[in-house]
Amino acid sequence: MAYIIITGGGSGLGRALALQYGKHGYTPILLGRNESKLLDVKSELAEQSVQSFIEVCDLNDIEQIKQTAAHLQETFKQIDFLINNAGIGHFGPLQDLSDEKILSMIDTNIKGTIFFTKYMLPALLKNKKGKILNIISTAGLKGKLNESVYCATKFAIRGFSESLKLELADSNITVVPVYMGGMNTPFWESETHIKDTSRLVSAEAVAKYIYEHDDGRQDIYVDKEQLG
Repeated sequence: MAYIIITGGGSGLGRALALQYGKHGYTPILLGRNESKLLDVKSELAEQSVQSFIEVCDLNDIEQIKQTAAHLQETFKQIDFLINNAGIGHFGPLQDLSDEKILSMIDTNIKGTIFFTKYMLPALLKNKKGKILNIISTAGLKGKLNESVYCATKFAIRGFSESLKLELADSNITVVPVYMGGMNTPFWESETHIKDTSRLVSAEAVAKYIYEHDDGRQDIYVDKEQLG
């Protein structure tokens, strides 16, 4: 049985990745702040005869990350795969962004990803073969209008991923960054940055693309033209 941890597993791309990898033999461990949403995804997976587990954890809280990572390693003797998917975005001119919104992006997108990876590394290093897949988005490739801080956090995780690849080159762990554009998910519910989210691709299509291209390549660039 191959266990896959998916952060931000209660909705959007995290949910879609759990359903996609779940139907291909993985056992998802869903991580997120909202227990109700995690339970909903767990129920969806059960309807497909896929076993899954949930862990409530706020990735803004380093102590919670440490405790959750320790608990996961005690509960599951082998963790095969980590998908760092959790992320938030706030958009607009820099001077209009509140300090709280700026800090929330830094805490979740950068600190949450880095610290959770750090504390899960011992489990992954025990395996004959482990994988870390970091969901970054095209905001980590090129600056975008009214996305200064969001892009900064994604550029940070791009650098983190590229450096971690080199650091773990002689280990059993592969690190794969994923770059894709915006999706029609609850990510945009509290934002007006994109007026019509219905024109965006679905999380299900992106998750399927990621799974199909998770084939040993160094990076995954989601091509919208191939999503149908």
